[in-house]
Parts: sequence; C-alpha cells; structure tokens
Amino acid sequence: MAVFQSKKYRGTADAGTFAAKYRVMMAKHPFFFFGLPFMSIIIAGSFILTPATAIRYERHDRKVRQLTRDEELGVGKAGRKVNIKDEYYRLAAKDLDDWEQKRVKRLPGENDGIL
Repeated sequence: MAVFQSKKYRGTADAGTFAAKYRVMMAKHPFFFFGLPFMSIIIAGSFILTPATAIRYERHDRKVRQLTRDEELGVGKAGRKVNIKDEYYRLAAKDLDDWEQKRVKRLPGENDGIL
C-alpha cells in the first residue's frame, strides 16, 4: 500500500507569490510571523479603544447628571414652586373622611375578581 506524502503539492504558479513565501517563513518562525503581529494588534487596539470608551462615558455623564432638590421638584410640572407648608394646609383643607370606593371598569373578557 502506498503512503501519501505529508507535504501538499504547490504548483509553479504559487511558488513566487507573497502567500507562498509567507507560508514558508511562518513554518520556520511561527511566533515572529503570527504571534507578534497578533499581539501587536491586540495592544494597539486597546490604545485606540481607550479614548473611544472615555468619550462614550463622558457623553453619558453629560446626559445624566444629579439634580438639585429644587430642580427635582420642578421636573414634569409647569415650574410651580412647591412649599411643604402650603401643601400640608391644602391637603388638610380637603375633606378626607368623605370619599367613596369605586371599582375600575374591566376590559371585555378580563377577570374582574368576583367569585
């Protein structure tokens, strides 16, 4: 039984190309032609992506900032100033003992919870 060769057949057209020369060089020095370029791309990428990530977080910090108490009370309202004493007396003036509980109207086919 014949034994096949472990070397692949390369035609004469492939012999002078850059890829053929690179294959031969990589077989002799794998770290220099594969490992070193790979590690340099990883390191260069980290140096390039660090400022890009910083820009992303700076933009996020500009959008999201901490509000003061006055700004927090004014958000979503028509700029009405809120005073705790006024709110207390307005609530105290309402009759809180005279109220009626009403059921919420259910959608058709929705379980209303009545047995």
